[in-house]
Order: sequence, then structure tokens, then C-alpha cells
Amino acid sequence: MSEPKLEKRNSQLGASPGTKVKDFTDLDAWKLARELRKSVYNLTKNFPAEEKHVLVSQLRRAALSVTANIAEGFGRYSYQENLQFCRQARGSAYEIRDHLTTALDAGYLPRAGWQEADALAQRVIQVLNGYIRSTQARQKTKGKN
Repeated sequence: MSEPKLEKRNSQLGASPGTKVKDFTDLDAWKLARELRKSVYNLTKNFPAEEKHVLVSQLRRAALSVTANIAEGFGRYSYQENLQFCRQARGSAYEIRDHLTTALDAGYLPRAGWQEADALAQRVIQVLNGYIRSTQARQKTKGKN
């Protein structure tokens, strides 16, 4: 069986030191965003039924959007497209933070649960910012693609 194709454009970007990036699932930003998505799904299980089609739906859609945009950006041909999808993912992470605050204010989340999820969302944003910066630097080094 042949070795999987190595994504040279993104290799070593956004992954733990010493790790080659072969797939979007290797990116630290995506791994953290996945943890955030699992956290959001877990937290929203106990929201009131009347929030199922409102706040629960919005939170889950935003959580899905973060991981999906990182994956889609990784699959794009150009650095610029990848950057745009990463910015969309970052925006969705901020949206999650706002929705979590709404859930806290409405009494659907305990403060500890909100703090943990909000801290994870902030970490996702930080790691995404680093991935964006490193992708921009690589774009400058390799030329405008």
C-alpha cells in the first residue's frame, strides 16, 4: 500500500512540533475545535425543550462551523482561501462564546460549565490566530498563491 500524499503546502503548519500535517485532522486548531464541539453538544443536552430550535441549534451550528471551516480551508488550493475559511472559523468560535454567555444569563448553564467552555473557545481562537499567522508567513515566503 502506498504512503498517503503529504500536503506540502501545509506541512508542519498548525500542528504540534515534529508532526507532519497530512490531513486537517492533524491540525491543533481542528483538534481543539473538535473538543469544543463535543463540549457544546454535551452542554446543550440539558437545555430546556423550548430552546431546542433556538439557542441549542445556534450553538451546535456554530460549533460545527468551526471544525468544518478549518477542514474546508485546509482542502482549498490557495493560501488566501485557507485564510478566509480560518477567519470564518474564528468568527464562529466568537459566536459560540456569545451564545454560551446567553445560556449562562438565562440560567441554562452553571458558571463552572460556562467558564470551562468559554476558556476552550478562547483557546481555539488563540490557536487559530497562530495558524492564520503562520499561513500568512508561509504565503509571503512562497509567493501569493
